[in-house]
Amino acid sequence: MRIEKLRQAYDIEPVLVHFPLHPDTPAAGRELAPWYAQRGRDPDEMYRQMKERMDAEGLPYAQRTHTYNSRLAQELGKWADTQPGGEAIHDKLYRAYFVERRNIGDEDVLVEIAESVGLDGAEARRVLDERRFKDEVDADWQKSASYGVTGVPTFVAARYGVVGAQPYEALAQLVEKAGAAKRA
Repeated sequence: MRIEKLRQAYDIEPVLVHFPLHPDTPAAGRELAPWYAQRGRDPDEMYRQMKERMDAEGLPYAQRTHTYNSRLAQELGKWADTQPGGEAIHDKLYRAYFVERRNIGDEDVLVEIAESVGLDGAEARRVLDERRFKDEVDADWQKSASYGVTGVPTFVAARYGVVGAQPYEALAQLVEKAGAAKRA
């Protein structure tokens, strides 16, 4: 993936900052077709465009009929990042949502995903039930707002940024502009 390639080529340490993409989505999710229709967009065309972008990056991407609230998944991801090997959860969450079309707002689904990457399921459930990482995600949302983020993904390095699924070359230019040193 592009970020891993950047990490190998430059002296950088990527940090995931969460963004509230459609935080008003109900827990049960929202059907995409009427949502797109309200915005004058064709769901099939939107899928085609995203599928093309994901294919270019070598990422799997399925045509979805629903969108789900990602707030709890973000909180779980923040916790997972504090656990040995926990960073693996981000790929599993991506696949659950964009490939398997699962509701990543459902606690049972999230606990299952946590367990699938070797994390303690009972602890994951407690983290979610107690909302232990709510404040950290709130801080990320505030940081995103202060950066002027309006969509995902957004890449920021120093005071520079680019929005959207960017080619590797654009990301390399971004980190170079920010002063990142190339690895030998």
